[in-house]
Amino acid sequence: MATLELSGIRKSFGPVGVLHGVDLSVADGEMIVIVGASGCGKSTLLRIVAGLETPSTGRVRIAGRDVTALEPADRDIAMVFQNYALYPHMSVAQNMGYGLKIRGLPRAEIDRRVREAAELLALGPLLDRRPRQLSGGQRQRVAMGRAIVREPKLFLFDEPLSNLDAKLRVQMRAEIRRLQRRLGVTSLFVTHDQVEAMTLGDRLVVMHQGHAAQVATPMEIFERPADTYVAGFIGSPAMNFLAGTLVEGGHAVALQAGPVLRFADGPRPGPEEMPLTIGIRPEHLRPDPGGLPLALDLVEPLGSETVLHGRLPDGEALVVKLSGPGPREGVLPVSLPPAALHVFAAEGGKRLDPVA
Repeated sequence: MATLELSGIRKSFGPVGVLHGVDLSVADGEMIVIVGASGCGKSTLLRIVAGLETPSTGRVRIAGRDVTALEPADRDIAMVFQNYALYPHMSVAQNMGYGLKIRGLPRAEIDRRVREAAELLALGPLLDRRPRQLSGGQRQRVAMGRAIVREPKLFLFDEPLSNLDAKLRVQMRAEIRRLQRRLGVTSLFVTHDQVEAMTLGDRLVVMHQGHAAQVATPMEIFERPADTYVAGFIGSPAMNFLAGTLVEGGHAVALQAGPVLRFADGPRPGPEEMPLTIGIRPEHLRPDPGGLPLALDLVEPLGSETVLHGRLPDGEALVVKLSGPGPREGVLPVSLPPAALHVFAAEGGKRLDPVA
């Protein structure tokens, strides 16, 4: 087990900058999930930790040792890829133990580690099979077993569940989390799936255009997103954003859609009439006979809940998530509870916290 320190990591491919100064400290035994849209730099960051890419500037330290210039084989890490990367001509046991064989470990030690990992992953009856005889989930468990037998200081997961169907992804997600907690190995997990991120990570790194937009626990990111990008990326359906201006000395916002809403937690800093972006999650909107009229144009019944898409009188789109059934058409008046509002600067999108 080990700590991981990334300091000022930058990476450019020719004139194209991909990472722009990423700093990250990972505690011993912590599971960090790096999440973001395609092209945000998350996989490049993982490859730099693995030694598969060299940073343009910055340092990588594992267990306090500077490994920036070391080859992947010298970093004491294990990586699980999305395509499994199994040798088709080898059995499950041979795939799991091959890395140890290359390192010159005694046969008895290799067999011991493979048996222990197979028992942990319920692979015992499959040790003599070839990869082509396994399901997708079984292949992924073999790839994880190959990483476990190395007993590394650091696990790296590069979107390992993206090739699995939806039901199997849920199952494997739970297995990975249970295993990581049981083994206590420091881990980095890269994904574009926010559900994976929220359920797997002790902390999340939300990447945006080569920057770490926010590093925090899943619930802190959900409840106190640092900016409009993070707010819109985490949460399903995505957070609603409405235009407004700061009024009443910072104590309220006048929405472009009409009403004035007073903040429940105190005034925001800024001059009168400063443009704001108000965020509210779809599940926090409430049907209210005296609320804003939302003209429905799409209703998604999902059984235990209903998602409604519509437009306010000023043309702004709004999504509402209700528990149970909802109206199928027409106009639904909704209110915005002041305690559920997220306040951001219209310029730059940064979160505006109450004045201390």
